[in-house]
Amino acid sequence: MREALAGIRRSLRLPSFLHRGGGDQRTARLGPRARKTATRVVFLAPALVLVIFLVVYPVLQTVYLSFVTPQGTATLGNYERVITDPTTLNPAGLPWPPPLGTLLHNALWIAIHLPISLFFGLWLALILREVKGSSIVKSAIFLGMVTPMIVGGVMLRFLFEQGPGVVPAFFDAAGIPSLARSWLLYRETALLGLIFGSVWLWTGFSLIVYSAGLTTIPKDYFEAAKIDGTPPHRMFFRITFPLLRPMTLVIITMTLLWELKIFDIVYAAVDRSGGTRGSADVLSLQMYRYFVTGATNPVYYGLAAVVATLLTLLTLVGTAWLFRRMVKRG
Repeated sequence: MREALAGIRRSLRLPSFLHRGGGDQRTARLGPRARKTATRVVFLAPALVLVIFLVVYPVLQTVYLSFVTPQGTATLGNYERVITDPTTLNPAGLPWPPPLGTLLHNALWIAIHLPISLFFGLWLALILREVKGSSIVKSAIFLGMVTPMIVGGVMLRFLFEQGPGVVPAFFDAAGIPSLARSWLLYRETALLGLIFGSVWLWTGFSLIVYSAGLTTIPKDYFEAAKIDGTPPHRMFFRITFPLLRPMTLVIITMTLLWELKIFDIVYAAVDRSGGTRGSADVLSLQMYRYFVTGATNPVYYGLAAVVATLLTLLTLVGTAWLFRRMVKRG
């Protein structure tokens, strides 16, 4: 074993003070703690270099671009231009129909999509817990999660298309002509169609996480509650849901991140303009348009950097708050 470790160390060309008995008199005096620290540094250095050049540097460069003009002059004009742009925030469109601005559109994704996908996944996990062959059903539901979102966007386009679409056909059969049309072509229904349609793409994630969480709850809790005559709904709110809180926080965090950076499903279902008059536009799509326009007008590179910085800040604030709650609960 020692010979094998020595061969690995020689192949990696580790510093001499990491070898037992190697190096000069000064390095030989290094204790086990120093050698362990040096070993960690050697093995972490490649990953650290990659993180710095592929993550830290691009983030800092993006923040820098958001505060300068194409000539390199410091300015806050980029932020003012993005925030005052009706594409970002359009109070004149309130309360309905869109466009309301990409910022409010992303907020609607969070407010509608998050609770529906979370509780629908929890409900499926509960009813499939004791069902034979539930793994097959769960796999079928999880298929939407592993489907590329660009493919999911194309599927939603056909799903809500008048004629071949299932949704308009359903409302036509139900006698609701106002909804028996191509949802993604009209401002009143485009955003809601994408939000509701994407629920099935993400529900599989919450289903799998909650199903795994349910297996960690001891059955003794439920048996004792049944002996005491506790109704099923009280067992859910007093036993099941509180013990699933860590899983709930994980689902909320991952879903929140996905909803903030939503791009491909909107791009595929409508177009790069965000649908009719931008009625389904989102922040990531707005950033993409700014970046593409920057090829002919460098000013838009700074605007794209502003949107990217805002998305980063929203993501950091949301995840920090959620993880803080997770630590406190733990």
